[in-house]
Amino acid sequence: MHLLVNWLLSALALRLVARIIPGIYVRDYGVALIATVVIVIVNTLVGWPLHLLTLPLSIVTLGLFWLIVNAFLLKLASMLVPGFTVTGFLAAFLGSILLTVLHYVMSHMFFRHAGLFY
Repeated sequence: MHLLVNWLLSALALRLVARIIPGIYVRDYGVALIATVVIVIVNTLVGWPLHLLTLPLSIVTLGLFWLIVNAFLLKLASMLVPGFTVTGFLAAFLGSILLTVLHYVMSHMFFRHAGLFY
């Protein structure tokens, strides 16, 4: 149940990001659901090895380089899902930051309000 709610909240966060950040487009909620699954798969298959490879650079930049890596991963996921578009680096950069913040806030609010902890 927790995984399902988390997935739905992630899709909602992606739809909100698309409404706020120019350059990010999500056709409908169904595409957002598919895109969130693809984002998770991209982060799992490409993200963690890329984070590991860029660890020295991230240490030097105090972790700020990982924001660029996350923007790249969001852009990569958008290339794999029809109906989900991220145009340009700035949109991907701002979108990845806002997506992370929105998902955290929404999850925290929902699970706290529901009396569930994660």
